[in-house]
Amino acid sequence: MKILLAVDGSKAAQAATKLAAQMAKAMAAPPTLVLMHSDAPLMRRVAAELGLDATRKYHEGNSNLALKPSRAVLKRAGVAFEEKATVGDPADSITKAAKAGKFDLVIMGSHGRTALSSVLLGSVANKVLSQSTVPVLVVR
Repeated sequence: MKILLAVDGSKAAQAATKLAAQMAKAMAAPPTLVLMHSDAPLMRRVAAELGLDATRKYHEGNSNLALKPSRAVLKRAGVAFEEKATVGDPADSITKAAKAGKFDLVIMGSHGRTALSSVLLGSVANKVLSQSTVPVLVVR
């Protein structure tokens, strides 16, 4: 089984990571688990002002911060994983990676940042659910 675990460094992402670790440990054959973060691109004008190297470092720093908590959870649980960091619209990047990588499942957290957060999923999770051809497990 191939699982794509999409995280953003939030508490909801931590809950999704803990569930993914539990699922991986319960499987008879260890899954291929890919821990992914997609950083939203900077506005072109800002990226041009910063330059290629500074923009690359900015995105690497953001991805490292987002991946770090989940990385620690998976290592403590003894679950093997690979990492993937991209720059782009997070929902689009997740759905494209899931399809291109022929994943069996996407796991992600949702923390709903709207006024109706108790009713609605977060915009990224909602977009992934509506676009993905791969099954999605959303953890709240």
